[in-house]
Amino acid sequence: MADSVVRLDRQLRYQGTILKIYEDTVIANGHKAYWDFIHHDGAAAVLPVTEDGKILMVRQYRNALDRETLEIPAGKLDAPDEPKITCAYRELEEETGFRSDNLEYLISINTTVAFCDEAIDIFVARNLIPSHQHLDEDEVIDVEPWELEDLLKLIYEGKMTDGKTVAAICAYGMKYAKPE
Repeated sequence: MADSVVRLDRQLRYQGTILKIYEDTVIANGHKAYWDFIHHDGAAAVLPVTEDGKILMVRQYRNALDRETLEIPAGKLDAPDEPKITCAYRELEEETGFRSDNLEYLISINTTVAFCDEAIDIFVARNLIPSHQHLDEDEVIDVEPWELEDLLKLIYEGKMTDGKTVAAICAYGMKYAKPE
């Protein structure tokens, strides 16, 4: 199947602070086509778990959706070669005001495979140590503790739609939730 698609050219059409947008010229099934491709250097996310088993979530405004969302803490890599776990440690403290000395790998996801190569590694943080938030000047983030069951309910009701957060909560629930 991969042999039926050949990329002939890739042209950078736009470069922003987070994304590079390209137009690819391909031959697919013998026909010339133009495909959009968005490059993202990658990101990391953290599912912080308190001593009493609650998950710390961040509530913030998302311009693309024009509304607030409830998400796990996450952020982009500072450089393409930055280890994702380093990014995860930083984002945990920046967004929640807590840090941890030991992050555990949970899952990796690709966010939108049809047109973007963004990959996010997600980690679990336990033994949270109080610190303080280090928000960017344009960030407003509220931190809220949630029960796993309540977060799963939001997912199943269609009220939580952020892909990395849905994947993280479901993976965490499958791996760590005790059977009833």
